[in-house]
Amino acid sequence: MPDISKAPSSVPVGVDTTRASIARVYDAALNGKDNFEVDREVLRQVATVAPQVNDLAWSNRNFLIRACRFLAGQAGITQYLDCGSGLPTAENTHQVVQRLRPDAKVLYIDNDPVVLAHGRALLEENENTLFVAADIFEPEEVLAQVKAVDFLDFTQPIAVIQNGTLHHYIGDDGPQIMQKYVDAVVSGSYTVIAHFFDPETPEHSEIARKMEEKFTHSPMGSGVFRTRKQLLELFPDQELVTPGLVLCDEWWPDGPRVMPLNQVEECIVGGVGHKL
Repeated sequence: MPDISKAPSSVPVGVDTTRASIARVYDAALNGKDNFEVDREVLRQVATVAPQVNDLAWSNRNFLIRACRFLAGQAGITQYLDCGSGLPTAENTHQVVQRLRPDAKVLYIDNDPVVLAHGRALLEENENTLFVAADIFEPEEVLAQVKAVDFLDFTQPIAVIQNGTLHHYIGDDGPQIMQKYVDAVVSGSYTVIAHFFDPETPEHSEIARKMEEKFTHSPMGSGVFRTRKQLLELFPDQELVTPGLVLCDEWWPDGPRVMPLNQVEECIVGGVGHKL
């Protein structure tokens, strides 16, 4: 059985309006409409120590979009395993990659019933997109179900996406989880990860730990800010694509930076790993 204590907020909540959902909290942060008062309360609690908390979600989402453009446009990847897809508030992975490669296949994994309902609606309009219900922190379960549906070709490169997911896993065995995903794909595959970050600097570490305290004691119950050393361990047997593991907003930005990053934007990083 999965160890719920390591990922309490990944347990399906259905439409329980008394308990926050990861997907719905992100939806609220991105100004979506598929959320409840309990989800917005999580953001209000964190905002007491970090008023710009919503920028975590925007940095996370915008990094994903740029990373997917790179994978589809430059790396030529046509298969995507998106773990913890969330709600379609902003651009989804399949919309980004299929704009560049119409034949690209995207398999979404999530176990939030609200997300799955949206996923089924997407299936009706896109034959190259599939949703599978599974716990992303149980890679054996995920990979067994993914291979059973025979949608992705595991003899060809696959991009495994864990964008804004692993910081909801409280245990220390995140590297072992990622090792199983990396072992399952062939050379030439990629991994995309965005994660809450403790910069270990006097000016930003304090706000990171304050946000972590609020997230983990909120109705959502998770949100761990890890150090660079801890995060690099999430890319086993891979080489990081330039510029490496950097702030999400600094991973190949769309243009020159005019405004400085705020404290919250300094506390989320992203990277793309390449399995050689």
